Amino acid sequence: MPQTSTVSSGAPAAPVVSSRRWWTLSVVALAQLMVVLDSTVVNIALPSAQADLGFTNGERQWIVTAYSLAFGSLLLFGGRLSDLVGRKRMFIIGLIGFAGASALGGAAGSFGVLVGARALQGAFGALLAPTALAVLTTTFTIPKERARAFGVFGAIAGAGGAVGLLLGGYLTEYFNWRWNLYINVFIAIFAVIGALIFVSNAKRVGPRPKLDIPGTLLVSGALFGLVFGFSNAETDGWDSPLCWGMLTAAGVLLVAFVLWQRRAKHPLLPLGIVLDRNRGAAYLSVLIAGAGMFGIFLFVTYYLQTSLHYTPMQTGLAFLPMIAMLVLAAQLSTNIFVPRFGPKVMVPFGMALGVIGMVYLTRLGLDSTYAADILPPLMILGFGMGSIMPASMQTATLGVDRHFAGVASAMVNTSQQVGGSIGTALLNTLAATAAASYLADHVPPTAAVAAQAAIHSYATAYWWGAGFFAVGAVIAALLFRRIGHGISLANPTADRERETVAAH
Repeated sequence: MPQTSTVSSGAPAAPVVSSRRWWTLSVVALAQLMVVLDSTVVNIALPSAQADLGFTNGERQWIVTAYSLAFGSLLLFGGRLSDLVGRKRMFIIGLIGFAGASALGGAAGSFGVLVGARALQGAFGALLAPTALAVLTTTFTIPKERARAFGVFGAIAGAGGAVGLLLGGYLTEYFNWRWNLYINVFIAIFAVIGALIFVSNAKRVGPRPKLDIPGTLLVSGALFGLVFGFSNAETDGWDSPLCWGMLTAAGVLLVAFVLWQRRAKHPLLPLGIVLDRNRGAAYLSVLIAGAGMFGIFLFVTYYLQTSLHYTPMQTGLAFLPMIAMLVLAAQLSTNIFVPRFGPKVMVPFGMALGVIGMVYLTRLGLDSTYAADILPPLMILGFGMGSIMPASMQTATLGVDRHFAGVASAMVNTSQQVGGSIGTALLNTLAATAAASYLADHVPPTAAVAAQAAIHSYATAYWWGAGFFAVGAVIAALLFRRIGHGISLANPTADRERETVAAH
């Protein structure tokens, strides 16, 4: 039967047949939403937090960077830890830790405490995010149900940022910036109760493998260098020695990590997981989509608030149609289109919509209206992301031995996090350069010229974002296998991972 192919022979049957699996999906979705929306709700709260705690503009970046560094560098470790210790246990620990760190941040009376709390959030988020996806991967093994579950999960992963803008705007405008952090405590309470009741605790079969400590240190250091390097480029520019030093160190550590994984007895990440064409294409698609998405949330948010003078609440509401289209596309894609056409068609299709939506955004100006100029591209982009994310996430974890589901799931989050870091650094740098060039060519620098310079910089970012999606479309079309060729969404009974079998 198909449902036996994605789990090892010792896997329990309960998650497949138990009616609790749909409640498990709701718990996992709640945890995923908490992690994803946290980045944008905090961004909305930053100006108010800065006014309250009195930190400088230069220090402000660390509220975001502290989270990104801890989250990005520890993702693979967190995913593997869930494989070794137990997913239910790690899921609950991640929820409680994330909620505790959020409460600490909400109660912060100084800049240092807030930065420390954000780093703790990132560390527990690195444990929670891959564990949540691994729970989903091992719970839903019947192809049709798996598609439906990943449709929901992918929609949340793609729409969480926009939901965060809406929620962050509401909490900041009508309550206090601290509630952007406190809200996680209430979400976590419901998720922990649900996890205790509905998430299954599978029993381990066979000897417990050991943690690959050298591999963990190498890849954590490499991911830290990547995220820090791109974050530093965003603030200090690409000519910063620290930026290139960290990126070079990250490259060296990544090479060392790959070489070590080839000879490690208990590898942190069996290389066959990422070398499979379908999974490799899925990880690259998530990375590229994550980079392109920042052009939407970051610069459209700036445009709405600084150029059109929307309030935070109005900005969040402006993204609601995009969320609706993303959810619609996710359900149609995973339940109808992906089983029929496969990711080789649907992911490039979503990328192509990303190109169209980004190019459409380049037309925005100071006199643009929401209904005619902003709404159409947001809806196109929402449908595009809803076609990319669920199919890519499902493919990235399909066919992986259940003992490596956590680390395979962590690669999805790592791809999205690294993609976001790259996208933020590149697009911010390109936009800032474009604005400076525009101001240099249009003197004197009046308020009207400055406003047009901002519009020009946003358009530059959108063009580059369109380029990201175009490259993603080509890569996805070339790398994804056709239906029936190897591991695919429509052929879950295909050959299983070679290294993961050999590892046992």
